[in-house]
Amino acid sequence: MKMELFKKTAIIGVGLMGGSLGMALRNRRLTEKVTGIFRNEEKIKAAQRLGAVDAGTTEFKEGLRGAELVVIGTPVGTSIKVIEEIIPFLEPGCIITDLGSTKLELTEAAERLLPPDIYFVGGHPMTGSEESGVEAANPYLLENAIYVLTAGENTNPGALQAVKLMVEEIGAQSLIMDPEEHDLVVAAVSHLPHLTAVTLVNTIPDIGVDINKALVLAAGGFRDTTRVAMSSPHMWKDICLSNRKMIFKTLKLFKKKIEELEKILNEQNQSRIIGELEKAREIRVSIPKRTRGLLPGIYDLVVLVGDVPGVIGKMATLFGNAGINIKDIEILKNREEEGGSIRFSFSSLEERDRAFKLLGDEGFQVNIR
Repeated sequence: MKMELFKKTAIIGVGLMGGSLGMALRNRRLTEKVTGIFRNEEKIKAAQRLGAVDAGTTEFKEGLRGAELVVIGTPVGTSIKVIEEIIPFLEPGCIITDLGSTKLELTEAAERLLPPDIYFVGGHPMTGSEESGVEAANPYLLENAIYVLTAGENTNPGALQAVKLMVEEIGAQSLIMDPEEHDLVVAAVSHLPHLTAVTLVNTIPDIGVDINKALVLAAGGFRDTTRVAMSSPHMWKDICLSNRKMIFKTLKLFKKKIEELEKILNEQNQSRIIGELEKAREIRVSIPKRTRGLLPGIYDLVVLVGDVPGVIGKMATLFGNAGINIKDIEILKNREEEGGSIRFSFSSLEERDRAFKLLGDEGFQVNIR
């Protein structure tokens, strides 16, 4: 039986991340009650039906009454305003954390605004989805994710430990960082890649070729490389503006790398080209495989199948009967009368592993990718 960490948890903004955290807390019985605070009544019913919250309200006063943990799940551009508005309703000893992608501005604001008996611990679960809203919430979304907690000189050690324990009890892996260090790292490994993906996609219409032909060829690696460009533009507008200083730093470094690449291509310097490719390959191989990162997590299986009618439908039915949700399906190779390979993608490691066992038990030749 799990240990109850908080009597009442209030989540302000029950979307993808807030809803997933609420589900995880409730499923693991880490809090006696989860109350969601919403902008409108319609979202309350949806969140309750999906199991993200026990109760909901549109009023801060009601939702925050008796809350020992307050989670800010609103877009990063509104987080400081939320703190300003909730201060009158917070109880002494309350811990505030958040789920946003940037930390320095919010941490400085929290230290400036909050009374000494209210504690702030910055939080950033480094996982996500191209989808948004509580309807896309998943109790396993945070499982195996790196969950950064930011701590500065003024962070209360007891509050930090309480949030760290909560993070680990929901199955995530805690990592404590300085807020400024966090923002620089996420600019490099999340925000810059996102803007790069956006730029790559927006370059296609300008290359002077029929865009429909280009998109047909983009259906493979290009599609995978740029899938983060499908994320919410409004959410990313807030992220880019709140972390603009660190993004500028990484953009400057990136532009320098592009200029170096232009130079070695212009010189046809084969050894330098190979050197750059090998360096990238070595760093890429060293990225941990068993944890989720900042970019939305996808867990793949590849199934070798013969040229048998209905084989995809059979596997999909097996998954459906077992309650396993398929994130994506792709036919990797298919030759007439020979069959081919089919890739199934899942949003959680738990679903992927269940699917692997299920297909293996049914006699399919399946590999984890």
